[in-house]
Amino acid sequence: MIKKLTAVLLTILICVLSLSACTADKPVQPAVTTETAEESSVRSVDASGFKLSYSKSDSLNPFESETLNNQVLETLVFESLFILDETWEAQALLAESYEYTDSETLVVKLKEGAVFSNGKKLRAENVVYSFKRAKDSPRWSAALSGFSSAEEKSEYEVKFNLTSPNPEAHKLLTFAIAKMDPDKNGYPIGSGRYKYGEGAGLVYLEVNPKYRGDFNPHFTKLLLINITDETSIENAVNIGNISLAFRDMSKGSKNKIQCNKKPVNLNNLVYLGINCESGITANAYIRKAISLAIDRDTLVKSAYRGYAKPALSVFNPACKLGKSTAVFKSTADTDGAVQAIAQSGIDKKDLKLDILTSSSEGKSDAAQLIKQQLEAVGFKVTVNKEKPSTFSTEVKYRHFNLYVGETRLTGDMGLKSFFGGGATSYGIDGDFETVKSYKGYLNGENEIGKFVLDFSQELPFVPLLYRQGMLCYSYSLRGDMQGYTDNYFSNIEDWYFN
Repeated sequence: MIKKLTAVLLTILICVLSLSACTADKPVQPAVTTETAEESSVRSVDASGFKLSYSKSDSLNPFESETLNNQVLETLVFESLFILDETWEAQALLAESYEYTDSETLVVKLKEGAVFSNGKKLRAENVVYSFKRAKDSPRWSAALSGFSSAEEKSEYEVKFNLTSPNPEAHKLLTFAIAKMDPDKNGYPIGSGRYKYGEGAGLVYLEVNPKYRGDFNPHFTKLLLINITDETSIENAVNIGNISLAFRDMSKGSKNKIQCNKKPVNLNNLVYLGINCESGITANAYIRKAISLAIDRDTLVKSAYRGYAKPALSVFNPACKLGKSTAVFKSTADTDGAVQAIAQSGIDKKDLKLDILTSSSEGKSDAAQLIKQQLEAVGFKVTVNKEKPSTFSTEVKYRHFNLYVGETRLTGDMGLKSFFGGGATSYGIDGDFETVKSYKGYLNGENEIGKFVLDFSQELPFVPLLYRQGMLCYSYSLRGDMQGYTDNYFSNIEDWYFN
């Protein structure tokens, strides 16, 4: 009996000890996790970990910088009233709200909690100062050309005056907002996630301790490496000397980029300009035939190495407006093109066209492909390749039937450059219904659908594709890379090294 009782007690004791052991194990796991996080944090603080290229000879002031290198960095240091997402919709950043008080007046209310990295409040006076600097800068002058002025309405309200009605004008308020005075080292001050710093002969970005919200990145310092040449930047990413770079791809790439790559949608429209005022291209059926004969998919894959999207609308295919107004096909309709030629009444012997192009790689290749596609439906085509300066002069004086052009549209998808006498309006007939209906859309006199219908019937120019850029980054960099145009470091707080 005693033996049995002893056995029972022993069994109970073992169970109690087991339960105690299980209970004691519970706090152990968080301790391991905390230690891992602390180790990760120590690695993150290392200023030599994450490296970005910059141009030492160029300014780091957002209103003065000229290189893409420095302008990419500035998106980490400065914020704007609004930021455009991947679909080119405006998201409020420093703006709390906005209101069009009439067709030519826009009032923006600021978030009252925003401060600069030195702790000073961000007020309306800072926005007005930055607007004036941005309007005079090459970087933002085109986007802000539709604004005549900005003024303080109150401490946290700014009134923007427009030169003409534009219901999407708030999408243009993406300029950097900076404090008027620099910091003690001469660096400009912003309200972004990072701020400029220097020490031990190094220049870097460090986390802005005054940044609002919960921002706890793995990389608390980003070392800046002076590399200016485009080829050298690509080589530096390939071998891991810098961690990430944005390539505009406007000149293609002579290097084989051997790293992780992410296409970035741009608002750069590549189009076929048409002389609608003289020659056979003054015939609407000929213009229709030209558009139908073009295989946009082939242009994307061959001339732009896949870094582009076919233009199925006048507007960017990545935005809602582009998706809802698609009127073009990505592939050629040769039968439709031949039929349009027949409807034109132009004799076959007169189906002669010349395509003017500049010597840039993408446009030159596109011109050759378009030549082949137009010849497949009966045109006889000559390609004239010119230096950029000569190309611009020839376009200005309308010495072309067709030309391959490229323009960067502003965030509001504005087409004033085509229909308001701008640099891309050469060859467009000012009496076209398209010109009138576009103005009517801006004035609120007609819907966008009327403009799109008029455009598809008159074809004052042919949209070909929207070009893309590239984010290239080290194989060792991990995290869901979500960067996009003008917000290349969208979710940098989630990035880490393998």
